[in-house]
Amino acid sequence: MKAVLILSAIVGCVSGGFQKLSNRNIHGNEFENHPSGELVYEIRTTWNSIPVLHSAVTIYFKPHVEGLIMEVNAPFFDDPKSPPGEPGEPFNGLWDFEVVESFFLNNGTTQYLEVELCPHGQHLVLLLSGVGNAFKKELELKFNVDTTSDWGKWYGSALIPWSYFPPNVNMMNSYAIHGSGIGRTYEALYPIPPEEIIDGQGPNFHRLEYFQEFSLKWIMGEAWEQPVSDLWESSP
Repeated sequence: MKAVLILSAIVGCVSGGFQKLSNRNIHGNEFENHPSGELVYEIRTTWNSIPVLHSAVTIYFKPHVEGLIMEVNAPFFDDPKSPPGEPGEPFNGLWDFEVVESFFLNNGTTQYLEVELCPHGQHLVLLLSGVGNAFKKELELKFNVDTTSDWGKWYGSALIPWSYFPPNVNMMNSYAIHGSGIGRTYEALYPIPPEEIIDGQGPNFHRLEYFQEFSLKWIMGEAWEQPVSDLWESSP
C-alpha cells in the first residue's frame, strides 16, 4: 500500500492556541508525519493542559494491510500493579490501571473506537455509538509488550483490525493514565484548554468536542479506501 509522501515536520507545544502543519490543526502536543506514512504523536500535557513532568508518552500509527499498527513507547511507572487478568487477553475496567489509549471518531455519527493498551500485556477494545455508549466490548487484539529491554520504559505494539474502525474516521484523541490515589495522573494529547475548566471538573476522556482532525488516509495513502465492517452495520 503506497503511503502519502509528506516531508517530516514537528510541531511543538503551543500555549493557548493552535499551530498549523500541512493544513492540519495540532493543539498543545507534538506531532510528526514521516514519509513512510507513519504518524507520531507525543502526549505532553495532563487532561487539563498542565505540562507533564516526565518524558512524553509517544504513540506511533503505522500502515498494515490487515489494520492499523499502534505502537507505544512510554515511561513504565508500574503503578498500579498488573490487573488481575491474563496478559494477551481483554480486561474490562482496564482504565483503572496503567494504560495508554487512543480513540478514533466519526464526529458526524458519534461512532468511535476505543483502544486501551497496558504495559502488563492486557488490552481493552470498545466500539461505541453515542457518547460513552459501548455496544461491543472486550474484542480480541494482537498485542505484544516489552517492559524489560529498557529500564523504566515500556514498548507495546498492537494490530487494530480495520473492522474495528467506524466508517469515515475523521477525529482522534489519545490519553495516558498512571499512578494511584492522589498520585493518579490523567494525560491527554488534546486536553481541555485551561480557560474552559470549571470548578470541580475531573478528567473525562469522552469529551468528543476536544478531539482533533485525523485521517487514516494520512497513513494509508489517498487512494486507500476503508473496508466496510459488519461490526458497525449493526450498531445502534
